[in-house]
Amino acid sequence: MRLRHYVVLWISTVGLISVVLAALPAGAHFILVKPDAWMSQNGLGDPQKVGPCGNDGFGTPTGKITTFQPGETIEITVNEVIYHPGHYRVALAINDQSELPAPPPITPVGSDPCGSTVIDESPEFPILADNLLPHSSPLGGARTFTVTLPNDVTCDRCTLQVLEYMSQHAQPCFYYHCAEIAIQNGPAPTPTSIPSECAGDCNYNNDVAVNELITMVSIALGQSPMSRCPAGNANGDGEISIGEIITAVNRALNGC
Repeated sequence: MRLRHYVVLWISTVGLISVVLAALPAGAHFILVKPDAWMSQNGLGDPQKVGPCGNDGFGTPTGKITTFQPGETIEITVNEVIYHPGHYRVALAINDQSELPAPPPITPVGSDPCGSTVIDESPEFPILADNLLPHSSPLGGARTFTVTLPNDVTCDRCTLQVLEYMSQHAQPCFYYHCAEIAIQNGPAPTPTSIPSECAGDCNYNNDVAVNELITMVSIALGQSPMSRCPAGNANGDGEISIGEIITAVNRALNGC
């Protein structure tokens, strides 16, 4: 009876995920995992389609500001949830989002309206780095790259922009996320809190989304590696069980 009960739960869970997924809008592409984004993001990364920071007209400001030091090399983590060939660019505005540079020009190639773009091989402020994580195949989960902040800039509330360029995509060819950061002299601050664990929160944004549940099911079926969602394996045994998927579904429904 217990086995039959779990099978029913498994089927119900997969069915629920499929129904909810079918109702979601398509087109979102990446999530800014680190530093904390200035705006809330759903499981597919929206809002992100309007520059310079995902100014799509919805979402909730997070109010989070991450503090760094001048000249510090910082980590940026993105999770590309829908694949397109491309790369990332990082820029910095000191006073206001309006200072962020415009996207580079696009050249259509054949039937691809986003065929190619200009890469800044020797970026100068406000662009910090270009052609980051260049890829022509799926990245396979969250990926981290580094950029170095200017050593002559300080601010209480700068805007760090992460721009994604995508080829093989209908225009617009760019999506955007931003983080609000402070750049201050002195010792790095001691964290005052540690984010709570949330079973199934693959991108560590303290929320479990439908695509993360799908990822857990794929791992459990042996179709994806555990590296796609370590947070789904709550007991650390290297496998994702039915019970862990059910726990993640409860987190998705009730919050972390």
